[in-house]
Amino acid sequence: MKKLFLMLSFAGASIFAFAQAPQNATSTPAPDPNAPEFKWESTTVDYGTVTKGDETNAKREFKFTNVGKSALIISSCRGSCGCTVPTCPTESILPGKAGSIAVHYDINRVGPFTKTVTVTSNAKNPNETLKIQGTVNDPNAGQTPPPGAATPAQPSPVAPPAKTATSPH
Repeated sequence: MKKLFLMLSFAGASIFAFAQAPQNATSTPAPDPNAPEFKWESTTVDYGTVTKGDETNAKREFKFTNVGKSALIISSCRGSCGCTVPTCPTESILPGKAGSIAVHYDINRVGPFTKTVTVTSNAKNPNETLKIQGTVNDPNAGQTPPPGAATPAQPSPVAPPAKTATSPH
């Protein structure tokens, strides 16, 4: 009985000792002080009000500088939907050098919009979220068609039945 009690006591003490891991053993490692780092001119691009189909206004840029101490490598750029297409630099951005991420928005979608671009890199903050916003107006909305243009067929008015004279018989 003493052996059983001694073994159970030893097992319990062992479990208790291993359960008390030091606090710093589970914490995240300190960030690399030499890691690359984005410094954005702006993380939001406002398209303002643009006209539907005007492709000259479809493309914008997010400009940045690598203010870190090592080369910045962008591994991916993803738009929040198919109407937002970002293009990332394929070459690394050296410390102190500038770069940009081009974004093309589908100008054929009428109305206000707010979309995001997610940038993944080896920077201190590995995931950056950028925002584009604006409004696309349709210049033809609410206009009447020019004379001679085809218009939808209008239903013809139904004539009331003709009255017939009744003769007394």
